[in-house]
Amino acid sequence: MTGQHPFEAFRERRSKEQSRVLETDHLGIKRFFSLDSQCYRDGALSGKTKELLGLVASAVLRCNDCIDYHLEQCVNVGYGNDEIEDALNVALVVGGSIVIPHLRHARHSLDFLLDEQSNSTTSG
Repeated sequence: MTGQHPFEAFRERRSKEQSRVLETDHLGIKRFFSLDSQCYRDGALSGKTKELLGLVASAVLRCNDCIDYHLEQCVNVGYGNDEIEDALNVALVVGGSIVIPHLRHARHSLDFLLDEQSNSTTSG
């Protein structure tokens, strides 16, 4: 794992943990995960917009795992640096200075994701 970016470690850890949780037979857990998945589908708001809302909520709630998840979704659905920074500014204003460490985390993760995206488009 030497040289691995923290975001890559996050992906690996989340995938392993998510798979284990989804193995459950608990009805309440299954229902919650289904509700979460359905929430981000197109409705009155587009799924793309909902991912940006998820990012802002995650930053205000100060959950770095959630920030990373929604950052990746936002990049995947086509948001660029400027749009994501603007959304994170909303989170900073709503959440206040306590959000700053999470904003730093988000910036580091976003740099990785945008660099990764740039490398995949130039090499593919």
